[in-house]
Formats: sequence, structure tokens, C-alpha cells
Amino acid sequence: QVQLVESGGGLVQPGESLRLSCAASGSIFSINVMGWYRQAPGKQRELVAILTSGGSTNYADSVKGRFTISRDNAKNTVYLQMNSLKSEDTAVYYCNADLMTTARGRTYRYWGQGTQVTVSS
Repeated sequence: QVQLVESGGGLVQPGESLRLSCAASGSIFSINVMGWYRQAPGKQRELVAILTSGGSTNYADSVKGRFTISRDNAKNTVYLQMNSLKSEDTAVYYCNADLMTTARGRTYRYWGQGTQVTVSS
């Protein structure tokens, strides 16, 4: 069974930084895409950043230049380095992975449980 576990959230002041981690474990053959989404109270979940197996990245306009997504393939872990945090970055951040569990199987999407990021002075 595949599990995604996020960590690294917390309370910081505006302008400070956090690094989120998401480790995928279980029966994994290959990971196609890993990414980060976030959801603020009363808002829909939105894409923050994605990283493909080929190394391509995409970011939401609101975080470009401030956030960086990266991956440690040996650990099946994706990171989100968040710099220059703003109050509007406050949300629950969710990790996701699109992966195959067998060599000739289908690709499925998995989600972590979320980690809270609060930016407040």
C-alpha cells in the first residue's frame, strides 16, 4: 500500500522560510509526478508546484520566485522550499504523487494527509 506523509509545517512570521517534506512509501514501481497543493479556509484546493519524472517544474504564479520544488529519488521524497512567506500563503499543504505500483499497471494519484502552514506576525 502506498502512503504519503508530509512534514515541516508550522507557524512563521512573514518573510521567513519553511521547508516541507513528503515521503512516499509502499509498493512503488515508478513515480511520474509529485506535487504540492494547498487549501486555505473557505477556498478550493489549488496547485502550488509540480515536478515530473523528467525534471520539469511548474509553479503557481503566486509563488514563482519564492518557492522551489525538488525531489530525492532515492528516498521517494519531494520537498517544497518556501521563502519570503506571506500571510496569504497560510493554508493546509497537501502532497500528491502520480505513480505506478507495478511495471505494467496503471498510474494512480495518491494524497498525503496535509500539513498546516501559518504565516502571521
